[in-house]
Amino acid sequence: MSAYYSLLNREQHADGRVTAYYRSNIHAQGAWNPHEQHMAPATGLLCAELEQFQARENMRIGRISLDIFGLIAFGEFSITTRMIRAGKTIELIEAEMQANGKICIVARAWKMMTQDTSAISGLEDQGVEHPEKLPIWEGMKHWPGGFIQSTVTRSDDNQRRAGKGLVWINTDLDMVESQPTTDFVHLMGLIDTANGIVPRQQPTQGWAFPNLDLQIHLHRLPEGKWLGIEATQQFGSDGIGITSSTLHDIHGPFGRSEQILTLRKLASEA
Repeated sequence: MSAYYSLLNREQHADGRVTAYYRSNIHAQGAWNPHEQHMAPATGLLCAELEQFQARENMRIGRISLDIFGLIAFGEFSITTRMIRAGKTIELIEAEMQANGKICIVARAWKMMTQDTSAISGLEDQGVEHPEKLPIWEGMKHWPGGFIQSTVTRSDDNQRRAGKGLVWINTDLDMVESQPTTDFVHLMGLIDTANGIVPRQQPTQGWAFPNLDLQIHLHRLPEGKWLGIEATQQFGSDGIGITSSTLHDIHGPFGRSEQILTLRKLASEA
């Protein structure tokens, strides 16, 4: 299959909510457990629902906050999207993913009115080397699961070490079968990989460090297919860590992401 998900049905409710029913395939498989989805494509799909919900030309998403309630079950699931706070200049919308009668992820997005602020615009984040100038990097392939195997990565060994570095990532797959994938959805569907590109511990070294959330802030809408992740991963001394990233497309930096981590010692193999 050439996509992560298949759309089964879509239902419009009388109160304005929209529920879409999906099925995941092997390309959406997670890295920590074979019977779960990877958070990255799940994020992309939730963003697709948020992007098209009551869309307005003069507004765009500026922040997405995703909380992971538990295992993101593989197979069939639903996403229900609703308005939390309507407004002329700002809106808060929510998309809730459920599987097997349980909440998997709740995503909330602030949509903000756009206007021309080019006269006062200015950035502090610096651009990075274009992905086509960097070699293919196979370092992500040590992670199991169908999602990671569906991606291609580029990086320079001199720009990456355990805990800090730059990796570009892309995929040829669409988000939903037989539906076009916008650049926004494509790139949002890759950001969660930030927690795995510069790990302080390899998954075979006795520790797991899954993230409980993903926070994305966008000072502009990204374009293109390549996502550059300039990540820093930090482990605290009491079982909690954080992965922080500056996000790039081929035109430069466009935002930032944060992930809070729970550090857990894996059971020793007999």
